[in-house]
Amino acid sequence: MEKFANKKIVLAVSGGIAAYKAADVASWLTKNGAQVHCVLTKAAAEFVSPLVLQSLTGYPVVQDEFVTGPGWGIVHIELAAGADLLAVIPATANIIAKIAAGIADDALTSTVLAATCPLFMAPAMNTHMYENPATQQNLQILRGRGWQIMPPDNGRLACGAVGQGKLPAVEAIELELEQLLLAATAEPGRRDLAGKRVLVTAGPTTEPIDPVRYISNRSSGKMGYAVATRAAERGAEVLLVSGPTALQPPDGVRFVQVESACQMREAVLAEYAACDVVIMAAAVADYRVAEPADHKIKKTGDNQEMTLRLLRNPDILQELGEAKQQQFLVGFAAETHNLEEYAKGKLAAKHADLLVANDVSRADAGFDVDTNQIIIFAADGGRQTYPLTTKLAAADYILDAVAARINI
Repeated sequence: MEKFANKKIVLAVSGGIAAYKAADVASWLTKNGAQVHCVLTKAAAEFVSPLVLQSLTGYPVVQDEFVTGPGWGIVHIELAAGADLLAVIPATANIIAKIAAGIADDALTSTVLAATCPLFMAPAMNTHMYENPATQQNLQILRGRGWQIMPPDNGRLACGAVGQGKLPAVEAIELELEQLLLAATAEPGRRDLAGKRVLVTAGPTTEPIDPVRYISNRSSGKMGYAVATRAAERGAEVLLVSGPTALQPPDGVRFVQVESACQMREAVLAEYAACDVVIMAAAVADYRVAEPADHKIKKTGDNQEMTLRLLRNPDILQELGEAKQQQFLVGFAAETHNLEEYAKGKLAAKHADLLVANDVSRADAGFDVDTNQIIIFAADGGRQTYPLTTKLAAADYILDAVAARINI
């Protein structure tokens, strides 16, 4: 059976150079059974032919909200009616600003304003335009209204600049859309974590060398933030303890910001006794500098080497496992080789109930990407391998495994 059979998708394309990639998304959705209705701005039609999109989807492409003819009523109302998802790909700075302001002066923006379905956008633009405070404020407004916004990638842009603003890979966008469509067809109002207190750790920790330098790792925090987001949506009371990241804390989640491993330990232990579930997704630094300098260490002509004495950081997961009472404890293992062997060993040694393992040497499942491929090992002997998917979908896999065991 086609996975998106009978699903109506409105694909809104705005006028950026990445508009041509919307054709790949339209083709993929159509091949999987979706009814894809495209609406373009006037500028978008300069980048991708409406005829191409019509040929791929089998439906007329809307550019003019005043189109008339047999079967057409009020175009933007009919496009929005009954839609299962509206996706703006790509979303330019201009279209983001118009949507945030509630402007409806063409077919695309009028359709957005009439839509009552889940909403998704993938911004793509020049780095400075994306980083401009106006654009960031507009994106924050849209997040507050429930839009699912996929951050742009870093890379070389069409304008020649290098930085954040590149439309994510089509495959990553497709995974995100799949998760949204699956969530829309899931059991309505699933609240299987209602009444549970869930603590999630996320991100890296930073261990100072001096006031301007530190030891850290490549964790972006995306996995932990995804777990916190989904846990809150499933009814839990969530506390997110996070090391330094570039991410916005999820709505409806209590948030504690820390920097070092010792600060994370202190924040977690202060809340541990009252928790039902603890999910340790943070990549906690194993070592810290023994004597951080009070002032910036200066480079001198004869100073060709620097020796740092490192001390072992506290093992927070181990400590939680040994003190565990009613808590259900989930650990993570980010490995580059011998994944299963190390994961099973860590599960037993840390007294965890579940251990989520992933191979961070993979370009599509490691740090600072939007996708992951996880294996969950359970203390009760269970083992489940999951497909490559978005981190939001992986978060649901983890929470499914938790809920199945705590709601017996």
